[in-house]
Formats: sequence, structure tokens, C-alpha cells
Amino acid sequence: MEKVNLAEKLALISDHWNPRVVGDLNGQHVKLVKFRGEFVWHKHDHEDELFLVVRGRFTMEFRDRTVPVSEGEFLVVPRGVEHRPVAEEEVSVLLFEPATTLNTGNVRNERTVEHPDRI
Repeated sequence: MEKVNLAEKLALISDHWNPRVVGDLNGQHVKLVKFRGEFVWHKHDHEDELFLVVRGRFTMEFRDRTVPVSEGEFLVVPRGVEHRPVAEEEVSVLLFEPATTLNTGNVRNERTVEHPDRI
């Protein structure tokens, strides 16, 4: 039972779209990631995802609308909903999702992280 300092953990991350595990809770992973640019359109058939902005802002694109998410705000993307995060500037995000969640969901490409590192 150790506390986690988000600023210290985020300082260890210098790349984008590569989530790191920083905690576990009831079969869920708490992850930190930095976004910049556009991610891939994808969905998660069996998992909801929570995106909490620690620093910066990004836009979650859906096929029918966009939702801006700013520092101190979070967004839950329900399972089965196709989405794509887009960040014009670097943004730091905390993710809360089942441990089995693949970052690219139903898509496998060069940004797929099968086994995220733990920091």
C-alpha cells in the first residue's frame, strides 16, 4: 500500500500513446499515458474506459460528435462505442479500465501495446 505521485510518474513518460500501469484495483488497471496528435479509430466491445485529464486537454472524437476534455475533467467511453482521442498539444491522461483492455481495442497496429510496462 503505497501512494502514487502522478507528477513523478508522468515525468518518467517521454513518449506518446504508450500507456503505463501505475496501479491495480479489483481487476482494473490505473494507467498513465501522454497523447499528442491523432490516435486510431477503435472500440472496445467488452470494456468501458475512463479518461481523466491530469494536464492539458484533448478532444474525444466520435463518429457523430466531438467532446473536448480539459484538465480536471473526465470522460467515460462506454463499451462498443467507436472513438478516437486527438490532442493538438501534449496531454497527460489517467486511464481506468479492465486489466484486459487493449489500448487499440479492435484494431491491431504499430500503436498496439499488448503488455503495458509498470512504473
